Amino acid sequence: MSDVAGPAPGDGSLGEHSKPRSRFAWCITGSGHFLDESMALAARLPNVDLFLSAAGEEVLEIYKLHVDELKPRFRVFRDKTASGVPVGMLYDDVYHTVVVAPATSNTVAKCAFGISDTLPSNMFAQAGKLGIPGIVFACDTEPVVVTKSPHKWVTLRPRRIELDNVDRLRQIDFCQVVASPAELEAALDARLQELALAWNTSSS
Repeated sequence: MSDVAGPAPGDGSLGEHSKPRSRFAWCITGSGHFLDESMALAARLPNVDLFLSAAGEEVLEIYKLHVDELKPRFRVFRDKTASGVPVGMLYDDVYHTVVVAPATSNTVAKCAFGISDTLPSNMFAQAGKLGIPGIVFACDTEPVVVTKSPHKWVTLRPRRIELDNVDRLRQIDFCQVVASPAELEAALDARLQELALAWNTSSS
């Protein structure tokens, strides 16, 4: 089964008891690109649930962001079912926004071409079909990308196909693509304003 872990503070319920479209769904893929910065932003948002791909769960551990330590702050849904059972909460009107951050080039390609075979790509696809806005922090957006591996900074040169997939993703309905932590923060800030919500004053 999908593992549901650690109710968010002030909300010990599952989807069927949440207020309509009252939560962020934050999807973690197998990318370490600005992962710390992305998780810091997630912690500042109100009412966030994490949706982990199998690769995302592995990468969190590699970057010393242990799932057990995330549970007190977030509800955590793992990619443990073939049919993506947690995606059903989108149909129950639990989520107003789906965030995929950071998104690997693999996830970007899947989302751009309508493939939904992981929990994050499935969440993204179904959210779009329901008209729920999605924000994707794509990793490979420039000819040269400097990223932090678990042990050092690395310079990558995305191929034309990766850059083309980012451009294709920008054309998908209900999708906003961002290319940096600053752009991600700005997109989230704009979404909060649309929802008449505010950042948490503390991430603790």
